Amino acid sequence: MDLAMMREEFTLSGLSRETLLADPVQQFEAWFEQAESAGINMPNAMSLATVSPDGQPSLRTVLLKYFDNTGFVFFTNYESKKAKDIAANAKVALHFPWLDLERQVKIMGRAERVSTAESAKYFLSRPHGSQLGAWVSNQSAPISSRQMLMSKFEELKQKFKKGEVPLPSFWGGYRVVPDTFEFWQGRKHRLHDRFQYTLEAEKWKIERLAP
Repeated sequence: MDLAMMREEFTLSGLSRETLLADPVQQFEAWFEQAESAGINMPNAMSLATVSPDGQPSLRTVLLKYFDNTGFVFFTNYESKKAKDIAANAKVALHFPWLDLERQVKIMGRAERVSTAESAKYFLSRPHGSQLGAWVSNQSAPISSRQMLMSKFEELKQKFKKGEVPLPSFWGGYRVVPDTFEFWQGRKHRLHDRFQYTLEAEKWKIERLAP
């Protein structure tokens, strides 16, 4: 395969300082709604980058569940690798690859646990099978087989078949509190539009970046 010959010009749109909203969360919301309207598959899928205590970066895809001016929230096992990374270094990055619109959004900030009440509220909204799945998976730990995993699932299915599935003590949400946003719009000849929002003294500074 000659990957060097895989090329595509970006011609759908442009991005100017005049059209940007002053608040990056509002700008993200506008782009998110456009991604959803365009039929992009799972527009809330985002890459989450963390760094281990020994300095090794790690990347995985998680789902954004909601966001507002306080931050961007996802849920996971608090004993997973990502959670251990965050415990050692709370600085993380998020990336939304809306490539069908020739757009990307990068968000950097600090991850902090949401309250137990907030985690419980979301957990109770999940499908029954997903609630059981949170109990079954010792996320990131080695397992002997899928059969073992499914046996545990069936066991818990019977245990909770007549009652509400409680929130596991080892499961909950993180809120990424942003200090930097970058909005990227592909342009022809690789001369892309890039704008960065940086939080300075509780105000957002906006700069155009070279492509």
